[in-house]
Amino acid sequence: MADDEDPSGAGSASSTDDYPIDGSALVKTAALASVPAERLPSLLARVQADLSPRIDEYRRRYERIATEPDRETFLVEPDHWEGVGERLGLTDRERDAVARAHETAVERAGSGQTRREEFETALEIRSGVVIGTADEDDD
Repeated sequence: MADDEDPSGAGSASSTDDYPIDGSALVKTAALASVPAERLPSLLARVQADLSPRIDEYRRRYERIATEPDRETFLVEPDHWEGVGERLGLTDRERDAVARAHETAVERAGSGQTRREEFETALEIRSGVVIGTADEDDD
């Protein structure tokens, strides 16, 4: 669970088992989101639980722009998060916070590979999705 995660991000990024968003992206999202910071971990965990079983569909349907040992990053259509929000019963604010967290994580994925500008430009016309793969045994 994300219980050991400090929602403020002050010191811990340890619970990426429940969601693939690191502490730095969580802190930035919490500062800009219209939902309380303490709610972000549970929202992100709900979204991860929904997206994880769909990862093969994402691999077939969307451009995968980064692969790490514990997560994969995709570019999706701009209205992608509306569908996820409807499926999970998220409010507009919750949906926007989750989308912001994922897009911040996509930007950070680019910075580690010196592709940040490319990823930021892509996010101007598409949305980003990061799906944790820690429970997978393949690749």
